[in-house]
Amino acid sequence: MTVFLLLVAAVVAWGVWTYNRLVALRNQVQNAWKQIDVQIKRRHDMIPNLVAAVKGAMEFERDTLERVVAARTRAVAAPSVQESMAAEGELSRALRQLFAVVENYPTLRANENVLKLQEELTTTENQLGFARQFYNDVAMRFNTQQEVFPASAIARQFGFQRVELFAAGDDDRAVPQVDLSLRQSR
Repeated sequence: MTVFLLLVAAVVAWGVWTYNRLVALRNQVQNAWKQIDVQIKRRHDMIPNLVAAVKGAMEFERDTLERVVAARTRAVAAPSVQESMAAEGELSRALRQLFAVVENYPTLRANENVLKLQEELTTTENQLGFARQFYNDVAMRFNTQQEVFPASAIARQFGFQRVELFAAGDDDRAVPQVDLSLRQSR
Protein backbone atom coordinates (compact mmCIF):
# COMPACT_ATOMS: atom_id res chain seq x y z
CA MET A 1 0.00 0.00 0.00
CA THR A 2 2.83 2.42 0.83
CA VAL A 3 4.52 1.74 -2.51
CA PHE A 4 1.23 2.40 -4.30
CA LEU A 5 0.76 5.73 -2.47
CA LEU A 6 4.34 6.75 -3.27
CA LEU A 7 3.77 5.90 -6.92
CA VAL A 8 0.53 7.94 -7.00
CA ALA A 9 2.28 10.84 -5.25
CA ALA A 10 5.12 10.70 -7.80
CA VAL A 11 2.68 10.74 -10.74
CA VAL A 12 0.75 13.67 -9.22
CA ALA A 13 3.99 15.56 -8.53
CA TRP A 14 5.12 14.96 -12.11
CA GLY A 15 1.72 16.19 -13.40
CA VAL A 16 1.92 19.36 -11.30
CA TRP A 17 5.53 19.99 -12.38
CA THR A 18 4.65 19.46 -16.07
CA TYR A 19 1.60 21.73 -15.83
CA ASN A 20 3.64 24.45 -14.11
CA ARG A 21 6.36 24.18 -16.77
CA LEU A 22 3.75 24.59 -19.52
CA VAL A 23 2.27 27.62 -17.75
CA ALA A 24 5.75 29.16 -17.39
CA LEU A 25 6.47 28.61 -21.09
CA ARG A 26 3.10 30.07 -22.09
CA ASN A 27 3.86 33.14 -19.98
CA GLN A 28 7.30 33.45 -21.60
CA VAL A 29 5.63 33.33 -25.04
CA GLN A 30 3.22 36.08 -23.99
CA ASN A 31 6.09 38.16 -22.62
CA ALA A 32 8.11 37.65 -25.81
CA TRP A 33 5.12 38.80 -27.87
CA LYS A 34 4.78 41.91 -25.69
CA GLN A 35 8.47 42.69 -26.35
CA ILE A 36 7.74 42.49 -30.08
CA ASP A 37 4.70 44.68 -29.51
CA VAL A 38 6.85 47.36 -27.84
CA GLN A 39 9.18 47.49 -30.86
CA ILE A 40 6.25 47.47 -33.28
CA LYS A 41 4.67 50.44 -31.50
CA ARG A 42 7.99 52.29 -31.61
CA ARG A 43 8.21 51.63 -35.35
CA HIS A 44 4.60 52.67 -35.91
CA ASP A 45 5.26 55.94 -34.06
CA MET A 46 8.32 56.77 -36.20
CA ILE A 47 6.83 56.05 -39.62
CA PRO A 48 4.62 59.18 -39.89
CA ASN A 49 7.67 61.34 -39.08
CA LEU A 50 9.75 59.61 -41.76
CA VAL A 51 6.98 59.92 -44.34
CA ALA A 52 6.58 63.62 -43.53
CA ALA A 53 10.34 64.17 -43.80
CA VAL A 54 10.64 62.62 -47.26
CA LYS A 55 7.27 63.57 -48.73
CA GLY A 56 8.25 66.86 -50.37
CA ALA A 57 11.39 65.54 -52.04
CA MET A 58 9.77 62.37 -53.36
CA GLU A 59 7.00 63.75 -55.52
CA PHE A 60 7.60 61.05 -58.14
CA GLU A 61 7.38 58.26 -55.57
CA ARG A 62 3.92 58.87 -54.10
CA ASP A 63 2.94 55.22 -54.54
CA THR A 64 5.89 54.14 -52.35
CA LEU A 65 4.84 56.54 -49.60
CA GLU A 66 1.21 55.50 -49.93
CA ARG A 67 2.19 51.81 -49.61
CA VAL A 68 4.11 52.59 -46.40
CA VAL A 69 1.21 54.54 -44.92
CA ALA A 70 -1.35 51.89 -45.93
CA ALA A 71 0.82 49.07 -44.57
CA ARG A 72 1.26 50.93 -41.27
CA THR A 73 -2.50 51.45 -41.01
CA ARG A 74 -3.15 47.73 -41.55
CA ALA A 75 -0.43 46.79 -39.06
CA VAL A 76 -1.79 49.09 -36.34
CA ALA A 77 -5.32 47.70 -36.84
CA ALA A 78 -4.37 44.00 -36.89
CA PRO A 79 -6.57 42.29 -34.29
CA SER A 80 -4.73 38.99 -33.81
CA VAL A 81 -1.17 37.73 -33.55
CA GLN A 82 -1.39 35.96 -36.91
CA GLU A 83 -2.82 39.02 -38.68
CA SER A 84 -0.27 41.22 -36.97
CA MET A 85 2.54 38.96 -38.19
CA ALA A 86 1.29 39.23 -41.77
CA ALA A 87 0.70 42.99 -41.57
CA GLU A 88 4.11 43.63 -40.00
CA GLY A 89 5.76 41.63 -42.77
CA GLU A 90 4.00 43.80 -45.33
CA LEU A 91 5.10 46.93 -43.47
CA SER A 92 8.71 45.72 -43.36
CA ARG A 93 8.67 45.17 -47.14
CA ALA A 94 7.19 48.64 -47.71
CA LEU A 95 9.87 50.23 -45.50
CA ARG A 96 12.65 48.38 -47.34
CA GLN A 97 11.23 49.71 -50.61
CA LEU A 98 11.13 53.24 -49.16
CA PHE A 99 14.74 53.00 -47.95
CA ALA A 100 15.80 51.78 -51.39
CA VAL A 101 14.06 54.75 -53.03
CA VAL A 102 15.55 57.24 -50.53
CA GLU A 103 19.02 56.11 -51.62
CA ASN A 104 18.29 57.58 -55.07
CA TYR A 105 17.58 61.08 -53.78
CA PRO A 106 20.77 62.99 -52.89
CA THR A 107 18.82 65.69 -51.04
CA LEU A 108 17.23 63.06 -48.80
CA ARG A 109 20.52 61.25 -48.20
CA ALA A 110 21.95 64.58 -47.01
CA ASN A 111 18.91 65.54 -44.88
CA GLU A 112 19.81 65.17 -41.20
CA ASN A 113 16.21 64.48 -40.11
CA VAL A 114 15.76 61.75 -42.71
CA LEU A 115 19.10 60.18 -41.79
CA LYS A 116 18.26 60.23 -38.09
CA LEU A 117 14.80 58.74 -38.65
CA GLN A 118 16.21 56.12 -41.00
CA GLU A 119 18.87 55.19 -38.45
CA GLU A 120 16.27 54.98 -35.65
CA LEU A 121 14.01 52.84 -37.81
CA THR A 122 16.93 50.58 -38.74
CA THR A 123 17.81 50.19 -35.06
CA THR A 124 14.18 49.43 -34.26
CA GLU A 125 14.04 46.89 -37.11
CA ASN A 126 17.13 45.18 -35.66
CA GLN A 127 15.61 45.12 -32.17
CA LEU A 128 12.39 43.81 -33.67
CA GLY A 129 14.35 41.06 -35.41
CA PHE A 130 15.98 40.03 -32.13
CA ALA A 131 12.60 40.13 -30.35
CA ARG A 132 11.06 37.93 -33.07
CA GLN A 133 13.95 35.49 -32.79
CA PHE A 134 13.48 35.31 -29.01
CA TYR A 135 9.72 34.84 -29.49
CA ASN A 136 10.30 32.00 -31.95
CA ASP A 137 12.78 30.32 -29.59
CA VAL A 138 10.35 30.44 -26.65
CA ALA A 139 7.37 29.50 -28.83
CA MET A 140 9.27 26.51 -30.21
CA ARG A 141 10.07 25.29 -26.68
CA PHE A 142 6.41 25.76 -25.69
CA ASN A 143 5.12 23.93 -28.78
CA THR A 144 7.66 21.13 -28.38
CA GLN A 145 6.75 20.66 -24.73
CA GLN A 146 3.11 20.22 -25.75
CA GLU A 147 3.99 17.56 -28.30
CA VAL A 148 6.36 15.29 -26.40
CA PHE A 149 4.98 12.34 -24.52
CA PRO A 150 3.92 12.17 -21.73
CA ALA A 151 3.67 15.98 -21.31
CA SER A 152 1.32 16.07 -24.30
CA ALA A 153 -1.34 14.38 -22.14
CA ILE A 154 -1.18 17.21 -19.59
CA ALA A 155 -1.19 19.85 -22.36
CA ARG A 156 -4.24 18.27 -24.01
CA GLN A 157 -6.03 17.82 -20.69
CA PHE A 158 -5.67 21.51 -19.76
CA GLY A 159 -6.26 22.94 -23.26
CA PHE A 160 -2.83 24.38 -24.05
CA GLN A 161 -2.67 25.55 -27.67
CA ARG A 162 0.24 25.75 -30.09
CA VAL A 163 1.42 29.24 -30.97
CA GLU A 164 2.39 30.50 -34.41
CA LEU A 165 5.99 31.25 -35.24
CA PHE A 166 7.20 34.25 -37.20
CA ALA A 167 8.35 33.12 -40.63
CA ALA A 168 9.77 34.98 -43.59
CA GLY A 169 7.51 34.90 -46.63
CA ASP A 170 8.82 34.40 -50.14
CA ASP A 171 8.71 38.12 -50.86
CA ASP A 172 10.67 38.82 -47.65
CA ARG A 173 13.57 36.93 -49.20
CA ALA A 174 13.44 38.88 -52.46
CA VAL A 175 15.57 41.95 -53.07
CA PRO A 176 13.35 45.04 -53.48
CA GLN A 177 13.10 46.23 -57.07
CA VAL A 178 13.16 49.98 -57.57
CA ASP A 179 12.19 51.40 -60.95
CA LEU A 180 13.16 55.04 -61.33
CA SER A 181 12.83 55.12 -65.10
CA LEU A 182 9.82 57.45 -64.95
CA ARG A 183 11.64 59.93 -62.76
CA GLN A 184 12.20 63.31 -64.36
CA SER A 185 15.68 64.76 -64.27
CA ARG A 186 16.31 67.79 -62.09
